Amino acid sequence: MKINWGTGIVLAFISFIAFILYFVVRMSTDDRANHDLVTEAYYKKELAYQAEIDAQNAAATNSAQLIVEKTKDGLLVRFPENYNYKHITGNVSLYRPSNRHLDFNLPISLSNSHLLIPDNRLVDGRWDITINWKHGKDQFLHKEKIVY
Repeated sequence: MKINWGTGIVLAFISFIAFILYFVVRMSTDDRANHDLVTEAYYKKELAYQAEIDAQNAAATNSAQLIVEKTKDGLLVRFPENYNYKHITGNVSLYRPSNRHLDFNLPISLSNSHLLIPDNRLVDGRWDITINWKHGKDQFLHKEKIVY
């Protein structure tokens, strides 16, 4: 049987479509790939986004910028010296984009002007750190992406 050009092109298209569909089905049913939303309460968190923007702007205008640095003991978060550390409260959230089981939150309780997150809690790789902190009535927010 001789195959003409038209039949060859149709067979090429059909085989290409079958090839693509094979990978789509394989990736959508693969247990190794996690297809969850980034956070559990994605839409609820999205509604509070303007409050986050306001808190970040407040930190920028009130010279309340935090310094996050990697040390041999862990991750060191330095709070501004012009704020009394005894009146600082809040929460530190560390989010691991590649594995949600490594995510954790820490309450802020300071005995001096810095907070140390121990090295044993942090696995090498990318982390998104979000620090919500409050001094008196002022609400501040610091977001940063770090590679540990």
